[in-house]
Amino acid sequence: MLRYVLITPARNEAEFIGQVIDSLLAQTIRPDRWVIVSDGSTDGTDEIVKRCIGAESWIELVRMPERRDRHFAAKVQCFNAGYQRLTRVPYDVIGNLDADITFQTDYFEFLLEKFADDQRLGVAGTPFVEGAESYDYRFTSRHHVSGACQLFRRECFEEIGGYRPIKGGGIDWVAVTTARMKGWKTRTFTERVCNHHRPMGTASNGKLRAWYNLGKQDYYLGGHLLWQVFRSCLQMRRRPYVLGGVALLAGFVWGVVTRASRPVGQDLIAFHQKEQMQRLRELFQNLFTRITVLPAK
Repeated sequence: MLRYVLITPARNEAEFIGQVIDSLLAQTIRPDRWVIVSDGSTDGTDEIVKRCIGAESWIELVRMPERRDRHFAAKVQCFNAGYQRLTRVPYDVIGNLDADITFQTDYFEFLLEKFADDQRLGVAGTPFVEGAESYDYRFTSRHHVSGACQLFRRECFEEIGGYRPIKGGGIDWVAVTTARMKGWKTRTFTERVCNHHRPMGTASNGKLRAWYNLGKQDYYLGGHLLWQVFRSCLQMRRRPYVLGGVALLAGFVWGVVTRASRPVGQDLIAFHQKEQMQRLRELFQNLFTRITVLPAK
């Protein structure tokens, strides 16, 4: 079995971090090292972690200085601080684990088996579930891996240069897409799930604001306008009905109108848009096939 390590950036996660620790303690295969990086937490997160360290020597706490703002570039800084603690630890797979998710007892054993079965698998994970909701994988690519829990083969992570500190978000998407652009396989395996206990993007924003910001993110990460229209229409079918899709499209249009700076290279943008157009062609071809084979009434 491959050896793995985990890093968890955590900022004021006292409400959830205990559940994450319990999930790791219950794993059939535990990590060789788990570094929890507290991003200046002030709510008791550190104290909860410290209570576990005495009995579990493979868990380590690193504390970053306190700061006011909360952004994704800081998450990368925290991850890198944890990464530095692993320079002398032998491992085959490294994972970025959110501080607000839980999972089944064989979760990491299952994913490690996938890496062992395919030497070209560079990034792997599972869907995350919020309450009763998850992505609709009829329209969501299984080649993307959610940032809630991303596992990287060590060689893949080193080849892509790790995470890029993008303040507005999308760091997980950039890492996975860059891996695919460099020839690695990336895959979400739907046979398992992890449970996400804080709704995505709502740590400091309301739900509609989160969708608006996601639309802005879709633009500056190089998304195609045609794809965004299609995605926004699909989102209108989910809560918050209609308004979520409108907010998603409005954020993207804001990027178009203001010509917002894109922090990713043209090679990644071209690769991304090519994938989007290929997926649209496949979706419409499948739809056309279903229509043409419907029995006549």
